[in-house]
Amino acid sequence: MSDYIVEMRHITKCFPGIIANDDVSVGIRKGEVYALLGENGAGKSTLMNVLFGIYEPDGGEILVDGKPVAFHSSLDAAACGIGMVHQHFKLVEPFTIAENIVLGVEPEEKKLGAVPWVNMKKANREISELSKAYGLEVNPTDRIEDVPVSVRQRVEILKMLYRGAEIMIFDEPTAVLTPQEIDFLLQIMDNLRRDGKTIILITHKIAEIKRIADRCAILRQGKLVDVREVADATVQELADLMVGRQVRFALEKTAPRFGEPVLEVRNLTVKNEHKFEVVRDVSFTVRGGEVFAIAGVSGNGQGEIADAVAGLVKAASGKILLKGRDVTDAPVRERCLAGLSYIPEDRQETGTIPDMTLQDNLALREYFRQPFSQRGILRQEAFRSYAEKLIGDYDIRCAQGPDTVLRSMSGGNQQKAIVGREIEEQTDLIIFVQPTRGMDIGAIENIHRQILQERERGAAILLISLELDEIMNLADTVGVLYRGEMLKVESADKLTTQEVGRYMMGVKEA
Repeated sequence: MSDYIVEMRHITKCFPGIIANDDVSVGIRKGEVYALLGENGAGKSTLMNVLFGIYEPDGGEILVDGKPVAFHSSLDAAACGIGMVHQHFKLVEPFTIAENIVLGVEPEEKKLGAVPWVNMKKANREISELSKAYGLEVNPTDRIEDVPVSVRQRVEILKMLYRGAEIMIFDEPTAVLTPQEIDFLLQIMDNLRRDGKTIILITHKIAEIKRIADRCAILRQGKLVDVREVADATVQELADLMVGRQVRFALEKTAPRFGEPVLEVRNLTVKNEHKFEVVRDVSFTVRGGEVFAIAGVSGNGQGEIADAVAGLVKAASGKILLKGRDVTDAPVRERCLAGLSYIPEDRQETGTIPDMTLQDNLALREYFRQPFSQRGILRQEAFRSYAEKLIGDYDIRCAQGPDTVLRSMSGGNQQKAIVGREIEEQTDLIIFVQPTRGMDIGAIENIHRQILQERERGAAILLISLELDEIMNLADTVGVLYRGEMLKVESADKLTTQEVGRYMMGVKEA
């Protein structure tokens, strides 16, 4: 009898121009939380896509319960009790929660003994009971397009449970969640483990591995580097193994040298599509050489402030000045040409065009100007040479170089592309919204360093982050937003993390 419920022996998987998995062997025990740790593009998701039947390996074998298996599709894997929650959810937005969960395994009955039909009343009842049993309560009749990200993730987990999965793969499950939602998800994983499920967690967040995992396999550039008992490994050891060098957690931040005001936001009010004020009478100034960070619990208006400054949403009232120029009603391109760069929260919907190539995405800021365009004709050689430069400078991992379709890249490498494209503009104002969400520890270290380099250059930085430690490490000035109102603006060195946290909860006198 095998010691492992799942074994992957000598797995190799290649794509054009890259070996994604290079002779990787892992063994996973029943009832454990087994983590796969690695940088963006290290091969973690590819390895699990092989296990889930999405890819067929070019070499090696898979054993489940000690028996060799060959998966030609995810249906084959599901038949062996394997389920997977993908980083980018696989849900049909116009369908209800229940319709998504039963899709492909519909509970068919026969009307009049002959006519097949799907009994959705029964499905709704079963899914409601299942969701309550695992603490994943959902309303089965809600449509996916109407529910938030955290509920969509519950739906993906319920899809696995409904199909009877015993081996559950989570691919970067916390990349799009708030800190509170992350805590809830990790508790759900612990409950699933207690119920006898085997959890495989793909992540690059070492703190989460330390909280939940039993063992951890570290991948680097497609190769298995080590397998460690999590309880016996330090955060520093795991970080160094993942990146291949010593990671420096402490930031080297010089004393600020503030210049003239670059961004002035005066009495800004923003309304949502329902005409509700999500930002109320907010004022602040960001100077050259300053990192001004907005702290707040998710959904308190931070994103709307960034979008209003960038021109993606219209201000209901108030003024936005860029280097003294009123740009309140200016179109997006005019603001960009006036000296604004924007790294948005949603890298796929706002920051990129996923079905275009990497080189086209990297040129989105400049394609209409020389050397990319001459007399209205696009020059592909300029696109390529610019992309090759940014790929090298910003360590963007991509299988086919500039010709890589952006959608095929890992989320972290998509983010590197956006950050590189916007920083290269050398603008006076750079807006960073959740710049390190979904990034590995080495990439986070690099982005933090780049933010401080831009500060040294004299750029004004508007930073919006849900990571309080990130704000306190990078900010010169902190503004705390609560229910659309700016409760506090203060120099970062005069605030403690606890004080900021209390303001975030609406306590006006910290």
